[in-house]
Amino acid sequence: MAKFKAICLLMILTLFLSGCWSKRELNELAIVAALGIDKVDNEFEITVQVVDPGEISSKQPSSGRSPVITYHSKGTTVFEAIRKMTTVTARKLYFSHLQIVVLGDELAKEGISEPLDLISRDHEFRNDFDVIVAHDATADEVLNVLTPIEKVPANKMLKSLKTSEKTWGTTQSIKIDELINTLNNKEKSVVMSAIEIHGDKNVGMEQTNVKRSKSPVLLRYTGLAVFKEDKLIGNLTEDESRSLGYLRDRIESTIEILACPKGGTLSTEITHSKTKIKGEFEKGAPKINVSIDASQNVGEVECNIDLTKEKSILNVNKKTEELIKKRIEETIRTVQQNYRVDIFGFGEALHRTNPKEWKKIKKDWLTIFQELPVKVEVHVNTQGLGTMENSLVNKTKGE
Repeated sequence: MAKFKAICLLMILTLFLSGCWSKRELNELAIVAALGIDKVDNEFEITVQVVDPGEISSKQPSSGRSPVITYHSKGTTVFEAIRKMTTVTARKLYFSHLQIVVLGDELAKEGISEPLDLISRDHEFRNDFDVIVAHDATADEVLNVLTPIEKVPANKMLKSLKTSEKTWGTTQSIKIDELINTLNNKEKSVVMSAIEIHGDKNVGMEQTNVKRSKSPVLLRYTGLAVFKEDKLIGNLTEDESRSLGYLRDRIESTIEILACPKGGTLSTEITHSKTKIKGEFEKGAPKINVSIDASQNVGEVECNIDLTKEKSILNVNKKTEELIKKRIEETIRTVQQNYRVDIFGFGEALHRTNPKEWKKIKKDWLTIFQELPVKVEVHVNTQGLGTMENSLVNKTKGE
């Protein structure tokens, strides 16, 4: 009897099931991998990079078509431009697999808050995509470059961003949520990874760009772009970008090249880095103390140095400390004098230290920041020498 009642209950419940009423078949959608936003003649120009599933499938041979198709549209708002794109696309644009958003150089200089409003608000956009800025190029030009190895250029841009961040330290990924939060934070300014087109932009759009052993056109990250409020004001060099990585505690691994005492060079790999920033008020005057602890391995030796001696290792440690410290101090001075915005988070450190004192200087922070005393201390420890204790170059010379 109990079994009969259970069966009847299940049959009744099925009457209330609506099924997949809102389902959308894959062959009805245009999957957007990357989105570009430019400003042209007071209108927003939108570029979408749509994946051609047949060209990236491993189960069927390529027909020779491009693995991606780009569509363009203009509108007085980003929302309007995206909707107007339905007049040229055969399928409805699907943004849930969006990987990266590229902001054009001119747009970034005018301001990015307005175009970011829709993609941070619309339910069709997820919040796990990265945002980058084009350097001396439009987003449209960047998204039209075909890339070798990675058939979908959006994949290439995202993987290069992540790999460079982990192994070199000159780029920093920033998700849309973090970007919006930083734009709303008056104590810290935005930095964003910048990408440039290396080579002839027109050639990059052709299939021949991916059919040669040496591609004539490449997409390359050039460091970090600096913003004041929501406007692009300049770009850091690679060395300055790495220094910012140290200060923001974002260095996972990078390479340092040292000058040896008797000529030649020695390269080390930073394998671990930890940064602590402490704010301090001395008689109402703010100052910052930066402490960096790093570990390294000797990677390449092209000089006459005996690494079996403790004195040599201590010298390598000292040289690395001096190099990192000098570069960071130069970067801080450059940002204070040329950009005059706090991209380091020093204001946040002072706020955490003493909210009451911070409140007194908050309204004048960017003026105070330009003359803010910053003390930098770097401590480096060498852990490994590789599989050889001394240089093969010196052994060869001695034979």
